[in-house]
Amino acid sequence: MTEETLSAPSGSDLKAAALIRDEANRAPDKPGVYRMYGEDGACLYVGKARSLKKRILQYAQGRFHTQRIGHMVSLTRSMELVVTASEREALLLESNFIKKLKPRFNVVLRDDKSFAELMIRRDHRAPQVRKHRGAHTVPGDYFGPFASTWAVNRTLNTLQKAFLLRSCSDSVFETRTRPCMLHQIKRCSAPCTGLISLEDYSALVTEAESFLRGKSRAVIGRLSQDMTAAAEDMDFEQAARIRDRIRALSAIAMENSVSAEGVAEADVFALHTDGGQACVQVFFYRAGQNWGGRAYFPRVDRADTDPEILAAFLGQFYEDKPIPRLILSSVRPHELELLEEAFSMKGDRKVEIARPLRGDKLSLVDHALTNAREALGRRLAESSAQGKILDEVCEAFGLEGRPERIEIYDNAHIQGTNAVGGMVVAGPEGFRKNQYRKFNIRGEDLAPGDDYGMMREVMRRRFSRLVKDEEAGEEVERPDLLLIDGGAGQLAEVLKVMAELGVHDISVVGVAKGPDRDAGLEKFFMPGKPPFMLPLKSPALYYLQRLRDEAHRFANGAHAKRRSMDIKKNPLDEIEGVGPGRKKALLHAFGSAKGVGRASVVDLVKVAGVNQALAERIHAFFHKA
Repeated sequence: MTEETLSAPSGSDLKAAALIRDEANRAPDKPGVYRMYGEDGACLYVGKARSLKKRILQYAQGRFHTQRIGHMVSLTRSMELVVTASEREALLLESNFIKKLKPRFNVVLRDDKSFAELMIRRDHRAPQVRKHRGAHTVPGDYFGPFASTWAVNRTLNTLQKAFLLRSCSDSVFETRTRPCMLHQIKRCSAPCTGLISLEDYSALVTEAESFLRGKSRAVIGRLSQDMTAAAEDMDFEQAARIRDRIRALSAIAMENSVSAEGVAEADVFALHTDGGQACVQVFFYRAGQNWGGRAYFPRVDRADTDPEILAAFLGQFYEDKPIPRLILSSVRPHELELLEEAFSMKGDRKVEIARPLRGDKLSLVDHALTNAREALGRRLAESSAQGKILDEVCEAFGLEGRPERIEIYDNAHIQGTNAVGGMVVAGPEGFRKNQYRKFNIRGEDLAPGDDYGMMREVMRRRFSRLVKDEEAGEEVERPDLLLIDGGAGQLAEVLKVMAELGVHDISVVGVAKGPDRDAGLEKFFMPGKPPFMLPLKSPALYYLQRLRDEAHRFANGAHAKRRSMDIKKNPLDEIEGVGPGRKKALLHAFGSAKGVGRASVVDLVKVAGVNQALAERIHAFFHKA
């Protein structure tokens, strides 16, 4: 790929169309991706073309499909082109740019969180089964995606009951001297202590893999034979254990099973549009089972057609996810053949995109479409009510317009220890959890419990970064309203920091809890106004209480997690000369940090990697006067 930036000559007053005509004369007659930028440097649109020259000429000649595209062209002040080897490669690169830049005039997939998977590790003599998110960097077998944490947890619990696979970390595995609680409740076969041979444990792993690949009937059949054999040998205890395993497998197999021939592995997409909004419902089918689904609400324009919306959605959806062999959809996406070619090239195997017209596959799509309609209906109803509440908030605080981004801040600590600041973000569509942020308070000059100092640090770090990004020309989403947990004192500290950083155009409101922390008696503080309260039954008051409570929950959760990590910190980590290898050897030899502390210098020297000097240092650490 090659890239070049095409921009207007310095001092030029060429209009946008003339500028684009000038760029078209220099554009190559090759496939690639083009990006259009506005006056403020923000990306307006990302598109791909079989011929960059011909596509840009269309813009220059005023051949627009809609008024919206004409408006986009009028705002364009520069363009950037990337030449690719083929149109398939251009399609994949276009999806990558859209997902990264979120251009104003493109269909944009929002709230694209990663999905959980199950992984059976293959880099250990006793493979571990565990949840996994992200890239496949660890050697092993990956199964998914699961649409929710609940779904993957349920399947993981079933695997533990049915196949008794370990879920503990390697460090725990290596230091166990007796079986853990999971073995006691019949969820692990305890390979860590040799209660099962590695050969027999490997057989359990193979059975679990077969089950996850859709061979549940074969696995249950083999277990039934083993149960019968155990009963005939009068080993009723073993027969009962196998019976419990069969029940666990049968329950999840029946609950998730799909009565659709030829759908061993497929993703199902259904699109429903209404009122200028869109919902795409996704369901994942793997190993003949439904592994859950999720509704998405991409940013669209009324002029976008359903095939265009679905094509853009699919490109962005699979930009960072594995692609199944079969994709079923309620709408035939735009440029279907090109999408199939691009996905096949990316997945290194043939991928088919189909719109079923009859049979079991159509039933799966219809089920997804029903869910899409209901999800969008709920969202439209919620948006209407949310809009009225935000209008009330706007009126209560004298804002110029309905706030699109509200940031709420709270601090959490115990007498100044493990202090954490939390930032919660909300908007017309509810809480935006992927934009929450925690701040581990680092100020060494802060007095314990100095809430003002903590808030100053949080504000300085948050808005100095915002100012820096804006100065660098990056696209930054500014908040319209800040809600601060606290009264006049907290508000004054926040305003002081923002004045230092030159941030003057953001409304700030302090929310002080009522007497005895009673909900409904909160006082609100704004610069230049006396403190005021909102009517007890005001929907805006309930909404603001929810925002404050969510910030409190998030900050307290971050604080509790930090405190827990501090409590669990191993004393061995503080001893100079004890790295991960020696720490592992010491724990293996003595079972725990307490055991190491009770050991004599003579015993410590016997551990591999521990010499006399280090043994004396370890002993001295645990026996300080």
